[in-house]
Amino acid sequence: MIAQLRVDDRLIHGQVALVWTKELNTPGIVVANDNAANNEMVQMTLKMATPTGKKLLIRNVDDAIKVFNNPKGANMRIFALTNNVQDALKIAENVKDIEGINVANVGRFTKDADNAVQLSSTLMMTPDELEALKKLAQMEIPVFHQIVPNNAKTPISSILKDAN
Repeated sequence: MIAQLRVDDRLIHGQVALVWTKELNTPGIVVANDNAANNEMVQMTLKMATPTGKKLLIRNVDDAIKVFNNPKGANMRIFALTNNVQDALKIAENVKDIEGINVANVGRFTKDADNAVQLSSTLMMTPDELEALKKLAQMEIPVFHQIVPNNAKTPISSILKDAN
């Protein structure tokens, strides 16, 4: 079961490693990212950033979906990370057991900044990401924006409403 699917363009970093892993109390982290799954340097960096005692799996998105749907892990709480909204949408469309999706930090490294829409100080979406975000917001899974646990959860639907 995915305790939280976090969209964060940095994947594992200090906030994630030190704050979110404690808050969610998950034994494992799954990074669902095609680039990370195929790049040894990125894998090494992610492993170094993973807190001691936490298990880390780095898989491409399709293989991560298989992990999330594997009955052997049905009772395990998983903290899942991806770095873009489209991958989060693909996961949400193919995995039934997700407690919530946190669209936290997206777009700071976008190559298409000229066409991007700034939704908040930490959310900048290209047109494709914005369409994926709108689809996520219509799902029955809670989809919210929350940088750290002591921040309020802001529903993505209200961020999208304010942007229009």
